[in-house]
Amino acid sequence: MSDGPYDVLVVGGTGVDTIVRVDALEVPPGDSLFVPPVRDYVGHTGNGVALGWHALGLATKFIDFLGEDVQGRTVLAAYAEQGLDFSHVVSLHGTPRGINLVDPQGRRFSFYDGRHPADLRLPRPFYLPFLERARHVHLSIVGHNRDMYDDVHRLGITSSTDLHDWDGRNPHHRDYALASDYVFLSAAALGDRRDEVMHRIVDDGRARLVVATAGAEGCHLLVRGEEKTRHFPAVRPERPVVDSNGAGDAFVTAFLHSLFEGRDVDECVLAGSVAGAFACGSAGTHTEFIGPTELRAACARAAHDG
Repeated sequence: MSDGPYDVLVVGGTGVDTIVRVDALEVPPGDSLFVPPVRDYVGHTGNGVALGWHALGLATKFIDFLGEDVQGRTVLAAYAEQGLDFSHVVSLHGTPRGINLVDPQGRRFSFYDGRHPADLRLPRPFYLPFLERARHVHLSIVGHNRDMYDDVHRLGITSSTDLHDWDGRNPHHRDYALASDYVFLSAAALGDRRDEVMHRIVDDGRARLVVATAGAEGCHLLVRGEEKTRHFPAVRPERPVVDSNGAGDAFVTAFLHSLFEGRDVDECVLAGSVAGAFACGSAGTHTEFIGPTELRAACARAAHDG
């Protein structure tokens, strides 16, 4: 465990993902189907953000609940091997799990068990010492960290969150959307309400910017003070796309890493897009992360190609 300040603190979002490779994201006829070997990976969104920043060289701290079970021991062993600074509170409800179906094009559908009860909260005496040493905090939308925002704002620490496939209405996500400085989400569930929802996040909350990712269609950016959203095309993947698990988390980490370096938002979008495309080239959840040298080189190539 580090004694110095943290560049980034990630709160919540670790667990184990089971990846099932299928021919299509649909239920076939019959009651069984032969599939390739099913694999378990340490995953979930906070895991991807923490390991992504760790790979990019930021001093990263990760905290969460964790069960005293096989999955919890798997998580701890993985972080010890990767050198990720992780601390946890034991959860009597066990370690969260997800089942992710992945088709031949790398698209996925995830079943997340969300086993932590709605009223569960990380104890303040546990999280506050870590928060006080952080320059930036990323709060995953797990629920048990939602009461931390009062301390985040009191300490003047910048914050970020990823709303994933928020529909623009679910109140669980709205709290994170309106209380964070940098907000990311998928455009998948927004349809023609995308720009409306992005404007509402900025107008009703404290967000300095909002990014809605759209996979192969690129992403949309709204910066506070600007009237219109801007569209950015996706970069061309340098490797074949095999699995989109973790692409959104990779986008968030590379985007904010570039922002922390003082780069303009266009460069941040490019970095996020490059990192997201890189993540799609490896099978499984969060199994390979782009490093700073690779990121700079890939961004230069993408900018040249563009």
